[in-house]
Amino acid sequence: MAIKRKKAVKPSGKKKKLRFAFFKNEKFRFILGVLVLLISLYLLIAFISFLFYGTADQSKLDLAFKSGIKNKAALLGAYLSEIIINRGFGIASFLFVYLLVITGFKILGHNLVKFGKSFIYSIVIIIWLSIALGLIISTPISGSSIYIGGEYGLVMSSWLSSIIGIPGLISLLFFSALVIVIVRFEKSYSTIMKLFKKKTAENEIVEPEEKQKELILDDSFGKVIDEDDVVRAIFDPDSENEKIGNGHLKLETVKTEKEDSDTGGDLELVVQPKVKEEEETNKISPEELHDYDPTLDLSGFKYPPLDLLEDHNFGNAEVSNDELISNKNKIVETLSHYKIEIIKIRATIGPTITLYEIVPAPGIRIAKIKNLEDDIALSLAALGIRIIAPIPGRGTIGIEVPNQHPEIVSMRSILSSKKYQESTAELPIALGKTISNETYMVDLVKMPHILVAGATGQGKSVGVNVIITSLLYKKHPSQLKFVFIDPKKVELNLYSVIEKHYLAKLPDEEEPVITDIQKVKNTLSSINVEMDNRYDLLKKAHARNIKEYNKKFVSRKLNPDKGHKFMPYIVVIIDEFADLIMTAGKEIELPIARIAQLARAVGIHMVIATQRPSVTIITGVIKANFPARIAFKVASMIDSRTILDQPGANQLIGKGDMLISANSDVARVQCAFVDTPEVERLCEFIAEQRGYPTAFLLPEYVGDEEAGPGEVDLNNKDEMFADAARIIVMNQMGSTSMIQRKFSIGYNRAGRIMDQLEAAGIVGQSEGSKARRVLIPDEYTLEQLLNSL
Repeated sequence: MAIKRKKAVKPSGKKKKLRFAFFKNEKFRFILGVLVLLISLYLLIAFISFLFYGTADQSKLDLAFKSGIKNKAALLGAYLSEIIINRGFGIASFLFVYLLVITGFKILGHNLVKFGKSFIYSIVIIIWLSIALGLIISTPISGSSIYIGGEYGLVMSSWLSSIIGIPGLISLLFFSALVIVIVRFEKSYSTIMKLFKKKTAENEIVEPEEKQKELILDDSFGKVIDEDDVVRAIFDPDSENEKIGNGHLKLETVKTEKEDSDTGGDLELVVQPKVKEEEETNKISPEELHDYDPTLDLSGFKYPPLDLLEDHNFGNAEVSNDELISNKNKIVETLSHYKIEIIKIRATIGPTITLYEIVPAPGIRIAKIKNLEDDIALSLAALGIRIIAPIPGRGTIGIEVPNQHPEIVSMRSILSSKKYQESTAELPIALGKTISNETYMVDLVKMPHILVAGATGQGKSVGVNVIITSLLYKKHPSQLKFVFIDPKKVELNLYSVIEKHYLAKLPDEEEPVITDIQKVKNTLSSINVEMDNRYDLLKKAHARNIKEYNKKFVSRKLNPDKGHKFMPYIVVIIDEFADLIMTAGKEIELPIARIAQLARAVGIHMVIATQRPSVTIITGVIKANFPARIAFKVASMIDSRTILDQPGANQLIGKGDMLISANSDVARVQCAFVDTPEVERLCEFIAEQRGYPTAFLLPEYVGDEEAGPGEVDLNNKDEMFADAARIIVMNQMGSTSMIQRKFSIGYNRAGRIMDQLEAAGIVGQSEGSKARRVLIPDEYTLEQLLNSL
């Protein structure tokens, strides 16, 4: 039997991986990280002691017997301080301690800062500060030979001074410091430019009022204005002559036909607007305008860097050849017990699952192999065995076997993949890696809605964060808006800080993440209104979908004065959908179903997640409108069939192992892992940048609040209202159960009638188990009240 092993890594890099495999060992990295941190602490103690006892210890270091060292780090500390500080870079050497600290934490897996940039900046600052101190303080401390800038700073400053002179060295140091500040601090450039602009504005000379009122003729006229000429000042916004208001004055001479006697021989100044024909001539056609750019409102927005995400690949074990051969032999042996001969077998290694593809001998029934699922799982002593019989398009039977040491798929590795970086999808979502170690990506626009389900603790919430993170890394705030609905109040609250960048909500709504059930109803209804409004705009623009509409708007073929506007995509994220259905039922299900049915063309998409994949939660209406479904591990085959319409999700191994059903194909994918601190850093990076004045406002919607007894609408009284009132007044006892018995109606209807009687002032408020007090004394008074109603 032959085993074909497919791996995503290049063969040329295998030896390199084996050579440095020990560095990936978690225990080794921990020990090394702690050692580096202890060395940094030791150096810090030695350096600080050198500042106080360096002069006294300096002479003792030259003796054969080095006794009486006062440095708190003893002889080694005194010697290292002398070498690094005095003979090196001076007090700038304290930055070496900082470099050791961030290196130690980097080895331990904690990025205190961006390591690469901080390392480079620190080295540059050490050299700059040493040279600057060597120039400023060129003599040693009195009574010793210790230099503040170190011997390196002294030698370099002296060498540079001999070449370019002290003024040249000062200029060089100033210029290099300016470059460091501008490169290191993002806002420093704009701050410096503002200072220069402010200085320039202060130096501008303001002309006297008399001169501002004078009309100065440009020499470019090239002719002497005769007495018979009339000078007309024409308002021209494009001229660079004298300003009036928001425009300019352009002088024009017109030959007059009047006699000197009519004009009195004086020069006439006439202010008149340009003629209409001239306006139309200079009018710019839409073809000459540049395309509209929706990102200009936040032109300085920077997309999040990948450094905000952790690389969780350290310590990941690979599938060994021994494991592959052992599993292969057990599969062949188990099948041979049932007289099933295998012609060929090959293995495809994934991050958490290895797929063994077998080709049975002719005449073997596929169903026979399929029924041996539990027997193969028993022989391999593994959970999560799944048999795919047959694999579509391959002509083989697949047996998925979990790896003994599963690999963590980091979100950083997925987003840095070529497939994601070069994706041209409208709403690209990178979910994880397939069994063949390929990045699995989908376009939410084509899906167009996603149903996510899985048992508690199997990776559902992480999966939702992966979807959101994928979109945040790819779309500008002007192109994408989120509506977050979180009944649990804690899962999506991390994203509240990016309210003014990416979130949409109702007007006058304080919380960016919707948690109240009534507000959820109003928000979903508002999204329905937004959907209808968008369809109206598409109809006017003769566009079939949001992509065509936005293309026309960007090309300036649609007039904003007629209500047209650039439409961002809206993605509605609902966490714990089961809680909403249990609380509000059809009031939630129906608007969601309508959005799922119609909103795709206008750029509104939904992602709903639930940990209770039962038929009462995921109803037929929901399943019919959510063709794309993601199933994490569930408890039973029934739950798997509810989500995917087929078994399989109950055989997953958990921890992000999922099945994705899209376009009638089912793929097994290991979900990428993004931790809560990573999401927090991502949101903080976005929130620190300039955002819009407010969140994206959805259309205002006023829903029907929960009606109390005093808010009953008496215009819609029950048809038995009058008869029930007469019974109540006649018996002088306000009881819901009595209305129920007398009229043979249900308790709910009898309760509504009692609320209406209370609102009409016929009975008093409820007093628990006691009957309500009747406020109308007799039937005559009741009839008068009924007539007035």
